Amino acid sequence: MSVRYKIHPDSILDQEDYLSVIDQFETQGKVIDDRGRNLIKSFRVKDQVINVKSFKVPHIFNRIAYKYFRSSKAKRSYEHACRLEKNNIGTPKPLAYFEYFSAIGIRQSYYFSKHLEYDLTFRELRSDPDYPDGENMLRQFTQFTFSLHEHGIFFKDHSAGNTLIVKKNGQYQFFLIDLNRMDFFDLDLDSRMKNFSKLTEDIEMVKIMSDEYAKLTGLDDELLFNKMWGEIKKFRNKYERRQKFKEWLRFGRK
Repeated sequence: MSVRYKIHPDSILDQEDYLSVIDQFETQGKVIDDRGRNLIKSFRVKDQVINVKSFKVPHIFNRIAYKYFRSSKAKRSYEHACRLEKNNIGTPKPLAYFEYFSAIGIRQSYYFSKHLEYDLTFRELRSDPDYPDGENMLRQFTQFTFSLHEHGIFFKDHSAGNTLIVKKNGQYQFFLIDLNRMDFFDLDLDSRMKNFSKLTEDIEMVKIMSDEYAKLTGLDDELLFNKMWGEIKKFRNKYERRQKFKEWLRFGRK
């Protein structure tokens, strides 16, 4: 089995450190997230806490594609994190990625990042309408998203669970995770509004975000609200149709 990897030039860990963590991954480490598809664990190495994301082995066609034609999810996560870092956009510091290949295609892949202590995610803000200083936090989050767009970054998984929030001196810092799905282009207004579609269905939150985005762009608030709300409804309708289709498939198998 062959291996490909890249280590961030700022990393205090070397190749042997990362290989040791991979060797111990199945039996050691603290589980951070285990939702069936991928597994994230934390390890302490050389007095540094790191997170390791192990990606599920893909089906045969993607195993071949990730070896010969496309970057793996681990490699994309690392490269996208480095791009965010270069543009001063928050994400847990990227450290390395490792890919293991058989003759057929990719087998295992791992993305390493520095562990980040955070106060909440966007999901907690969304679920509590009376969250302390919630409007201020939401406006700062909108400013953060605007910065993404100004740098030509379309985060496909810009959803409630993929932004970590750190409170610091009355201000808020935002850090993106789950980075493997991003596009990079000069975003028009429709693309910018579409990028809010997975965050919330709460109309009051949408009013705040559209108002703040209007202030940042100088565009009409009502125009932005209608576009943002329209993209949210389109996403929800598509999501509900997909869920109904999955239920129909499950019922058909019984």
